[in-house]
Amino acid sequence: MRTNDPTLSREQMAHYNQQGYLVVEDLLTDDEVDAFVRHEIEHTDRPRHLQLHREDEKWLDLAHHPVITGVVQQLLAGHPFIVQTMYMNKQAQGGTGIALHQDTHYIRNEPNSLMACWLAMSDTDAGNGGLCVVPRSNQKGLYEFGKVRDESEHTSWERDYPMRDRSGKEWAETMHSFDIEGVTDNEVTKLTVRKGAGVFFTGMTVHGSYANYSTDRPRLAFATHYIREDTWIYRTDIQDTVAVR
Repeated sequence: MRTNDPTLSREQMAHYNQQGYLVVEDLLTDDEVDAFVRHEIEHTDRPRHLQLHREDEKWLDLAHHPVITGVVQQLLAGHPFIVQTMYMNKQAQGGTGIALHQDTHYIRNEPNSLMACWLAMSDTDAGNGGLCVVPRSNQKGLYEFGKVRDESEHTSWERDYPMRDRSGKEWAETMHSFDIEGVTDNEVTKLTVRKGAGVFFTGMTVHGSYANYSTDRPRLAFATHYIREDTWIYRTDIQDTVAVR
């Protein structure tokens, strides 16, 4: 049963601020999760992009979900805006993950209020390529990074992104799939997140995932990135943010 009260305790707020992430159980009911997953199965062939919530009511409803956005508003200490949404269907038997990174590397924003809610749309853990975080990494600034080192574990890509600052100046930046350097294995926490639960984390929190080597357990997740209303996004492809209802 999903809780109807998204009010966080002092302990939860402290954990998020100190550790850089917070796991919250029962954000969605099984029926809500199952309905979304069925919807995605029925629409597997459509083009994907980072603002599909502007076109698809199911995506929009998840990004605006009152239990989720109630938590986001507390963590941001201000009114949230939706930046981007992603559905991640990591298949069993080798579906690759995302190398350790900080979202601020990909989504430069000022002031830096960027945060994410990562919803487990199936039971997720280390065995099927679940989410990993580096606790307290949010307090250490931007880490050094390189390109992906192991393409059997992590997706690799490179592309150009158009940018624009508050004054209207425009330019392009080449980005690639980041791979944080200087993090040891014992600093990484591999989370177990049950279906319907979510992980909230800051734009500075180092996180990622590994390949899904299970035989028959797809790892399904839906992520929404939020900013506070006073924040500027530099990438023009995601500048058109949506105010939470």
